[in-house]
Amino acid sequence: MENLVNIKDGIKIGLAGTRDLEGDLFIPPGDEKKRPAILIVHGGGWREGDRKQLRGYGILLAREGFVCLCSSYRLSTEDIWPAQIQDVNCAIRYLKSNSEDLGIDPDRIGITGNSAGGHLSLMAGLKDYDKNFEGEGGHAEFSSEVKAICAIYPPAKIRKIENTDPIIDAYRMLMGDVDQEEYDKASPILQIKEDFPPTMLVHGSSDSVVRLQDSTDLYQKLKEENIPAELHIFSEEDHAFDSARGYGRSVAELQHLFFKKYL
Repeated sequence: MENLVNIKDGIKIGLAGTRDLEGDLFIPPGDEKKRPAILIVHGGGWREGDRKQLRGYGILLAREGFVCLCSSYRLSTEDIWPAQIQDVNCAIRYLKSNSEDLGIDPDRIGITGNSAGGHLSLMAGLKDYDKNFEGEGGHAEFSSEVKAICAIYPPAKIRKIENTDPIIDAYRMLMGDVDQEEYDKASPILQIKEDFPPTMLVHGSSDSVVRLQDSTDLYQKLKEENIPAELHIFSEEDHAFDSARGYGRSVAELQHLFFKKYL
């Protein structure tokens, strides 16, 4: 039994606007201190999904010695941008503010996410950004910087498309009625600079939801800025291919190797 991952569900990690921001913790076996930690951010087009979605990654990565936190965030049905990145940054600060209790090294925190969660993971890697992205969720005395990022089929650019129904257009539903400048500020590929953390990208070559080009263009941008980067393309796989058991384990192993190297 001592080799089992210790799971703590539904813990309060901060405030999401006027309500509690919750997360599920996955603590590795043993009582080691100064472990690396990974924040895991779910997808769902910013408008659906919840923190249970990537629970499998929490368990698999905790078995490898990473303290994992699967966090929630306000969906676009509840609040528009930048509420989502505010909640993600709050979750990072929660890990740092509780590092001693959780046995975490606060300087060894990474982030991973799928789809919309991949976009939020990339946004969390920015160092020079709108300070409004920090929000007021709590733990303000700590930094929300991360040391490494894994983004799985992430939208790299938030596209402003005119005359669309916001129910159909996830970008518009996320952003609300704002100008192009705000869309650009929410687009990782347009904001990444040379101080960005090492990044791993994972994408299916036949993705019908987020184009493979989002990741290939992003990889090119990372290389231009001399940022350590990996791109793993899974042949003829569609969006969310890693929900299939074998593929999920393969992606978790890639994450393990990447975060072991950079955290």
